[in-house]
Amino acid sequence: MSVKIRLKRMGSKKRPFYRIVVADSRAPRDGRFITSVGTYNPLTTPKEVKFDEDSVMEWLQKGAQPSDTVRNMLQAAGVMKKYHEAKYAKK
Repeated sequence: MSVKIRLKRMGSKKRPFYRIVVADSRAPRDGRFITSVGTYNPLTTPKEVKFDEDSVMEWLQKGAQPSDTVRNMLQAAGVMKKYHEAKYAKK
């Protein structure tokens, strides 16, 4: 089973709101997910991204692959840098 960290679209028509979720890669975009680790609101200025850093780090260490959009959000917040430092500090 391949696990991905990706966005799940919520909200009404033309008023998007996203949850950052951990889901099986075979599940549909807005379908079943394992756990929710954060939110993303593109309508606010500036765009609002909130997530549980510890939970995201835990899932990355378990092998979950972030989608391109989520990876960019995590890089902007500095989480990917911490993940890579922790990963290569072990070796």
